Amino acid sequence: MYWLSKSFHVANRFRRRLLVFLAVLGPGLITMVADNDAGGISTYAVTGSKYGFSLLWIFFLLVPMAYYIQEMTVRLGAVTKRGHAEAIFEGFGKFWGWFSLADLAVVNFLTLVTEYIGMTAAMSLMGVPPWITYLAVTAILVAVSMTGKYWTFEKLTLFFCAFNLVYVPAAFWAMESPTVPGWGGVFHGLLVPTFPGGSRSEFLFIILANIGTTITPWQIFFQQSSVVDKGLDLHDVKYGKIDTFVGALVTCLVAGFIIITTGAAFFYHHPPIVIEDAKQTAEAIVPLLGGYGALARKLFAIGLFDAGFLGALCVSLSTSWAVGEVFGWAHSLNKSVKEAPWFYVLNVAMLLGAGAIVLIPGAPLIAITMFVQVVAVTLLPSALVFLILILNEPAFVGEHVNTRWQNVANWGIVIFVTLMSTLFAISTLFPNWLGGN
Repeated sequence: MYWLSKSFHVANRFRRRLLVFLAVLGPGLITMVADNDAGGISTYAVTGSKYGFSLLWIFFLLVPMAYYIQEMTVRLGAVTKRGHAEAIFEGFGKFWGWFSLADLAVVNFLTLVTEYIGMTAAMSLMGVPPWITYLAVTAILVAVSMTGKYWTFEKLTLFFCAFNLVYVPAAFWAMESPTVPGWGGVFHGLLVPTFPGGSRSEFLFIILANIGTTITPWQIFFQQSSVVDKGLDLHDVKYGKIDTFVGALVTCLVAGFIIITTGAAFFYHHPPIVIEDAKQTAEAIVPLLGGYGALARKLFAIGLFDAGFLGALCVSLSTSWAVGEVFGWAHSLNKSVKEAPWFYVLNVAMLLGAGAIVLIPGAPLIAITMFVQVVAVTLLPSALVFLILILNEPAFVGEHVNTRWQNVANWGIVIFVTLMSTLFAISTLFPNWLGGN
């Protein structure tokens, strides 16, 4: 009887903890999955087509990098009850506050352009003209953000997050090709770090693009504001960290399956096929997967549209939250349009402006998509430095300051990203210095 009673006690405790976790679940998962945005899908697709499975090992770096950075935003938001932009202004003064806000605004606007590139490309595969996609999607994005309740926004966004998994079956279909080295090749690429030959500049560009699409400045601002808007408190920090880790794991898992799909379909094809973006991937994959080709094309189109939609929703809101904090405007999804007019006006303006650029005839959309990822990772260290310094200040977070290990990990990420950015710049300006071709 004692054993039975204890079992019921353990089961009830687990049930209570699960319910608390499900209540807290949201900011971390949404932030991470939304970062598998339209630009990210294209980046992973190009990575697989150029290098096959040989760069899958990078996700052993990206999962902890994403987690360690984002879990700081959970603690900071839950303790201070303020967004990241407001925290920077208070902690570092107006100069650095405006610098960080300008940094965020520029990168976010460019990123929004890539989201619209992805959505219009996906819908064009369905025969929908770009201008119709632009108008319809913008209207839907605005409607989702104007629900008047954070919880409603979160539920809708989590629903769209589920579509990120459409790339998983495409990877299994692609692996059926007789020219692919099989799942043994996948695990070799995942567990054995290799550095493919060829242009060092191109290789560093791809590595930076993968880092830049997995870890971005907007995530820091968005997740912290989400934590505040949702009303998470100190007792929620533990579960918020789990939410963040699950999100980091899911986003990198999906990214890995995209690389597996394009690696199997294009890199190991005879002759190899190099693609430049996700739309081309969806078109080129049809004849390569036999009976699965047409369905894989639809899945890629759905996944690409969903990625762009989630990205546009979160990126535009991160800007509105940050600007609202700085100017003292009402800035909450729990506020109506009447209560927070400038918050929503800025959100709509960002969406309309970014989407309009995609409609410009002859705009270099593919180049924009790839370079935005590199720009994001180049500007990332400054955002990380502010975050780490704040999390080491007891006046801000009290006993929730970074531990020694957290500081080692986070400063290591800053050094690594800065080093990679520097090497890329050197390899581009002086290609022979690093033995590149």
